[in-house]
Amino acid sequence: MYRPYIKPVSVASPDVEVPEPRISRLVLFVCRILGRLYLFFVLGIARVVLRNGGPLFDTFQRTLEGKSRCILAFRHPNGGEAQLLMWYILYKLRAKARRAGVKFCRRPHAFFVYGYEVARWGGKVARWIMPRLGAMPVHHAKIDSVGMARIFRAISDGPYPLAIAPEGQVSYTTESVPRLEQGTVRIGFQAAERLEKEGKNCPVEILPVSIHFRYGSMGRWSLNKMLRKIDKYTGFKGKEKLKFTQRLERARNYILEQNEKRYGIVPNGEQSFNERVDTVTEAALDRAEHSLGIDRQNKDLFKRLYRIRQLCWDKMIIPGAASLDHLSLLERALTNLDAGEAWHASRHMELVDFAWYFRVPVPAEDSPLYIKIEYAQNLWDFANRTMGGAYSNRVLNVHPKRVLIQIAPPINLTERLNSYKENKKEAIAAAMNDMEAAFFDCIDRAASYQI
Repeated sequence: MYRPYIKPVSVASPDVEVPEPRISRLVLFVCRILGRLYLFFVLGIARVVLRNGGPLFDTFQRTLEGKSRCILAFRHPNGGEAQLLMWYILYKLRAKARRAGVKFCRRPHAFFVYGYEVARWGGKVARWIMPRLGAMPVHHAKIDSVGMARIFRAISDGPYPLAIAPEGQVSYTTESVPRLEQGTVRIGFQAAERLEKEGKNCPVEILPVSIHFRYGSMGRWSLNKMLRKIDKYTGFKGKEKLKFTQRLERARNYILEQNEKRYGIVPNGEQSFNERVDTVTEAALDRAEHSLGIDRQNKDLFKRLYRIRQLCWDKMIIPGAASLDHLSLLERALTNLDAGEAWHASRHMELVDFAWYFRVPVPAEDSPLYIKIEYAQNLWDFANRTMGGAYSNRVLNVHPKRVLIQIAPPINLTERLNSYKENKKEAIAAAMNDMEAAFFDCIDRAASYQI
C-alpha cells in the first residue's frame, strides 16, 4: 500500500522555548560521554584528522588570552560540521595543541551561530543542548537586533571564538564553493570597528576551516545501497544494468523531468541540465510565493528563499505564542489551515534550497570514491526534495567516514580597517575573495592527502 513519503503539518504549534545561550558544565559532561558515540552512530565518523593545525592552535591561543578576537569560518557542505567541530574543539584541540608545543590558558570552546529554524525542526534534544553550549540563534530574513547584539557581545567580550558558516546554510558539496554570504565578513569588520572605538587593541581575525570526507571499502557498499534506493524510487529497479555514470544520468534526468511536469514546464531541447534546473527553481519559488500570497520584492534567489522559509515557519510555529488556547475554535481552525498551506508551500522552497546547488557535473567512472558518494547522496536528495522531503531526510550516515579538517591562514580584518572606512564595499569584496581563495586552496590540498 502506498504511504505518504513525509507526514504533512496540519496543526499550528505555539512557539518553542529556547533559553538564553550559556555554558553548562552538565551539558559539557554529557557531550564528553556521548559526543563520540553520536559522531559515529549518527554521522558515521570513525576518524578525524587535522591538517595544518598551526594557525588553529596559534589563533585559539591568542583568542583565549584576550590578545585577539577570532571568527571561525567553517565550510558547511554536509550538515554535521558544527557538531564535529564543537566536539573536536572541546575534547581534542587542547591535547593536539599541547603536542605541538602550544599551551592554552584555559579550556578551548567556541560559540556557534545557527539559523533560528534549527531549534524548531531539530527537536527537543537539540533545543536543550545547543543553548547550553553557548550556541546562538539568528534570523536570516528579518531584523534580529537581539541576536546580532548577542553575537557582537560575544566577539567584544571574548574569550572564545565565534563559529559561523559563511555559506549561510548547507551547500551540499565539499569540492567547490558555490556561494559565500557576506555576513561573516560584515560582522568581523563591524566588530573590529567597535573594538577600536572602545579602545581595545584586539585584532579581529577570520580563520577559514574546510572539512572533507573520505571513505574506505565499506563506502562502496553504502554507495551501491544508495543507488539501489534511488532506482527503487525512480522506477528503474530491476531494469537493464548500466555503467555508474549512465545510471546517475538516467536517474537525475528522470527526476528533473518529473519536476518539469509538476510545474508545467516544456523543456527546450537546446537547454543544458543546469539551465533546466534554473527554470524549475524559478517556477518553484513563484509557486511558493503565490501560495503564500506574497509579492516578489527582490530578484535575489536566496533572499526570496529565506523570506519564504521565514514566513512558512512563522505560520507553522507561531512566534512569541506560549500557547494557542486563547484562540476561539474558529480562529484555531484557520490557524491550522494556514499552517497546512505553509507546509505545502515550504515543499517548493525545500526543492529550491537543494536544487540550486545540484548544478555540478556527473562524476566520471574513474572519479574518487568520495566524489561518487557525495553525488549519490545529492542525487537521492534531489529525489527526496521532489517527493516533499527536507534536509532531515538526507542520507548522512555513510559508515565508516573519515574526516579531514584543513586549516587556512587567518585573515586579519583589523589590518584592513582603514580600507573598510574608506570604501566598505571594496573592503568587504576583497576579504570575501581572500576567504574564497583560502577555501579553494584547502580543497586542492585536501585532494592530495590520503587518510
